[in-house]
Amino acid sequence: MKYSFRNDYSELGHPALLEALLQASNEQNKGYGMDRHSENAKKLIKQKLETEDCDIHFVTGGTQANATIISYILRPFEAVLACSTAHINVYETGAIEATGHKVVTEEGVDGKLRPIDIEHALKAHYDEHMVKIGMVYISQSTELGTIYSYDEMKAIYNYCREHQLYLFIDGARLSSALAASDISLNMFKDLCDCFYIGGTKTGFLSGEAIVLFNDRLKPYFRHHIKNKGALLAKGYVVAIQFERAFQDDLYSTIGYHMNDLARFLTNELKDLNVPFFSESSTNQIFPIFSKEVVESLSELYDFEVWEEVPGGLAIRFVTSWATTKESCQELIEDIKKIMN
Repeated sequence: MKYSFRNDYSELGHPALLEALLQASNEQNKGYGMDRHSENAKKLIKQKLETEDCDIHFVTGGTQANATIISYILRPFEAVLACSTAHINVYETGAIEATGHKVVTEEGVDGKLRPIDIEHALKAHYDEHMVKIGMVYISQSTELGTIYSYDEMKAIYNYCREHQLYLFIDGARLSSALAASDISLNMFKDLCDCFYIGGTKTGFLSGEAIVLFNDRLKPYFRHHIKNKGALLAKGYVVAIQFERAFQDDLYSTIGYHMNDLARFLTNELKDLNVPFFSESSTNQIFPIFSKEVVESLSELYDFEVWEEVPGGLAIRFVTSWATTKESCQELIEDIKKIMN
């Protein structure tokens, strides 16, 4: 295998983040997120959010963050609404359902929910014989690499507030989404009740930062994190990485790097008249090739086969902090040879 484009977490971690951890290797820190690195990381994140009126908690991974947040917010008879392609519906092995909450789905468009989809779901769950939808889940970016614009996200949040629904945004690939969208971190306080800033898919060893804006969600959240087995004794391990990533523009720099290389691949493939399964502007792209091309390509590169479609297979290429221009150029040259 020449190179893997399978995901954005195959490499151990960005050297700057690993160096920050190494420098702290002999430190003695308080446990459970009560250390100075956690406090400083929260301070730096709040500066980017441009608000002090939020609570921040560090956990290790995306599924853990999703299950912890959703199970804390919803009452026993409530469900979360998501797009049918959402990570919590497809790729979390029933983690949400295991907490006692149903995931209600709508098809949406291009991996995104719209207010009309939320309205349709509410009308379908109209009395006490059905689960009550208590929360809307969206991700930025989506599983198809698409992103919500500011207007789209604001429309969803306004609809949620009008109908007493919480809005939670999964930010596993937020660095890539921020680099591609008209939404910056300082806007999130007006766009949702809570979200998380993804690190695992942005060059961190591991780690996500849960951000709670809605005051009703703040009391005893640490108790719930501990109850779900998500309160790290060595909380400073995640915090040190966020501290380093937000000291300068490293977090956003990684997002731009990933997107630039994904855009390079997209443009080169479009020049070859390769169709796409979705129009992504982030670090996940979904070209469509014949089965014969995919089989030949898989002997040289690692990638996900996403879905069988008319005329072939949609596959997924993902760029990461470590992806190089040279590896992308070599991939394109090999595709040209195989297609010819």
